[in-house]
Amino acid sequence: MKLVTFAAENGVRQIGALMDEERTIGVLQTGAAAMDGEPSPFFADMLSFLRGGKEALDKAMAVKEYIAEHSPPNSQVDLESVKLLAPVPRPESIRDCMSFEQHVINAIRTVGLKKLAPLDEWIEKVFGRKRSLAFRANKAFYKRPIYYKSNRFSVIGTEAEVRIPSYTKKFDYELEWGVFLNRKGVNISKEEARDYIGGYTIFNDFSARDIQLKEQGGRLGPSKGKDFDTGNVIGPWLVTPDEIPSPYDLTMLARINGEEWSRGTTRDMHWKFEEIISYISQSETLYPGEFIGSGTCSGDQGRGCGLEMGKFLKAGDVVELEVQGIGKLRNRVA
Repeated sequence: MKLVTFAAENGVRQIGALMDEERTIGVLQTGAAAMDGEPSPFFADMLSFLRGGKEALDKAMAVKEYIAEHSPPNSQVDLESVKLLAPVPRPESIRDCMSFEQHVINAIRTVGLKKLAPLDEWIEKVFGRKRSLAFRANKAFYKRPIYYKSNRFSVIGTEAEVRIPSYTKKFDYELEWGVFLNRKGVNISKEEARDYIGGYTIFNDFSARDIQLKEQGGRLGPSKGKDFDTGNVIGPWLVTPDEIPSPYDLTMLARINGEEWSRGTTRDMHWKFEEIISYISQSETLYPGEFIGSGTCSGDQGRGCGLEMGKFLKAGDVVELEVQGIGKLRNRVA
């Protein structure tokens, strides 16, 4: 299922399931009340759904089928008539990782090596990546998944306006995807970790690159390079794992004003979500509703953010991220 959080004209937030080839939304709480004679605690909001785990998923599927068959009053709304919010408007936490090796290599060459980058690319081509300067400069990446924690209060959804912070001159997008957890656990094994994924979605981790680089020069951060209002865009909806049986074979791309800037594939993740979840959960309890981002998708097919290409966003730009099997996340920069 594709699940959404939306606001109707009266501003009331509800969750629903896409129906009729993504033209309408089945309102889950309305359908549950019609089917059972009372509302369900699973459908109060998306956090409640995720906390319900498999039982909530099974209930949602049954309610969706009931709506499709019986069409109870007010159980369906047109997708275009409502405002979509982030699937989880306020996640329990946000962790964003660096899981794509090529993004790390590209960033080191662009920011660190600069004029030496073409030479380093030649070294890699002739002698292999492990002999390159970029590889040697970031051996820590290959030892464990690296992540930072972002501001869970700055989340917006698709079609919402993204505001450039007043203090940056290099505003950037990042082509990412991510997962929401739907089980509580600690010391989770890699073999069990996929059972903790409640759904997949798209993530645009907007960044103030000039500030980020200055902050990380102090061996901490990224701080205000990432933390600002409207900086975390998640959506357009949450796709349950049953709809994505092969999550590491999905095409990802980014368009700016309709022009393709980035293209990649989830296949290029050096660290898969299962490995990341297992690592994070070492001696730390994870909870339903926590979000984990993949980091920027870069690989043989293209570069996943403006930093890697030396070009940045300006006011008026429309940024669209697309992930195969999930959908499109679209925002205008202001």
